[in-house]
Amino acid sequence: WPCSVNMAGITQLDELNMCTKIINHYTLLTLLVINCVLSVNPGDEGQVLPIADSNWTLILQGEWMLKFYAPWCPACQQIQPDWENFAKHSKGLGITVGKVDVTQQPGLSGRFLVTTLPTIFHAKDGSFRRYLSSRAVEDLQSYIIEKKWESVEPVPGWKSPSSIAMRGMASLFQLSVWIRQIHSYLTETLGIPVWGSYAIFALATLLTGLLLGLMLVLLADCLCPSKPKNKDVKRDEYIKDDVSEEEEDFPSEEKHLSD
Repeated sequence: WPCSVNMAGITQLDELNMCTKIINHYTLLTLLVINCVLSVNPGDEGQVLPIADSNWTLILQGEWMLKFYAPWCPACQQIQPDWENFAKHSKGLGITVGKVDVTQQPGLSGRFLVTTLPTIFHAKDGSFRRYLSSRAVEDLQSYIIEKKWESVEPVPGWKSPSSIAMRGMASLFQLSVWIRQIHSYLTETLGIPVWGSYAIFALATLLTGLLLGLMLVLLADCLCPSKPKNKDVKRDEYIKDDVSEEEEDFPSEEKHLSD
């Protein structure tokens, strides 16, 4: 320890000042380390957690309040301060507050079948309920504290975000965004006219339909092959032979009767 070193020519007051400076340096360094650790901690309370396609399964566990919004939406901008203030009390309420930007996550908006903005969902261990009450901070808090969500009908199983139907809906939403991006690339980047872009999409749709139809025909032929025609031919030959034998018997009977 530097204070234990007795240097010649340095008074006791100078030694005390040196020790004080060293202690201050150590204290400042400790505070900086603690601040860095807290700043990189992803679980800071009071923050709204962004939800994306990569981490949306987090809301299947625990209790959540999830908001779907768009940056250009005036109503979404209006409730943003209340939503952030609500998130500051999330730890005391025992919930997690999240948000989904539909412009960046179209698949999630399709998975939850979001058609209006802003849309708020309450989630409790994988059970989802649409929040339709006031968006004020006090009403959001009372919704959790008084458990008002228990009186709300949960989303049906087939409309649950983890159901097969909603997975398909998410894929359709992503496909629509992908088509829009291609259309923008064709018209803005390549300079193709709008009608030319529509013609390309129509041709691609036609070719895709023909290809799918051909695949279905081949699949049906493999699963349900057609019966061989040899049996039908032999059956026709047998019928003709029987008819000819009967015709031969008719003249002999008539001749017997005439006699």
